[in-house]
Amino acid sequence: MNCYNKKIIYIFAVIFLSGCVPSPRFAERNSGINRTYQQPDQSEKIPSGKILLTLEGVASYYAHDFHGRQTSNGEIYDMNGLTAAHRNFPFGTKVRVTNLENNKTVTVRINDRGPFKEGRIMDLSLGAAKEIDLIVHGTARVRLEVLEWGNGK
Repeated sequence: MNCYNKKIIYIFAVIFLSGCVPSPRFAERNSGINRTYQQPDQSEKIPSGKILLTLEGVASYYAHDFHGRQTSNGEIYDMNGLTAAHRNFPFGTKVRVTNLENNKTVTVRINDRGPFKEGRIMDLSLGAAKEIDLIVHGTARVRLEVLEWGNGK
């Protein structure tokens, strides 16, 4: 086997093996977001209004391009519902989202994964984004308050 053939085989091996690495969209990056997330006790629920975890960051929303498609937990995405995507929270987790610019709040249920854009903490459904007037600018600084941990389903 000559040197040229070895180089070709090496290039194909590198290309083939590079497909085996995890997607970079799931990599954690230091984006300045307060990330004090810890794996929740799955049995923990909201006892008499107790907030289980609070985070702040920038939220966005997603709508038409995903409407009717399957979410990460297997249900069909309804852009008019009160749901959201988070990178780590278990599916079914209930989160109160407060727009820090106008203090409007909405409670959402986590049913999808995301956001995949650097510097974002949560993607809201269109319906949830409307509730807190996030539509005009497309993003807003928000506070997330976990009210109840989901069971992951």
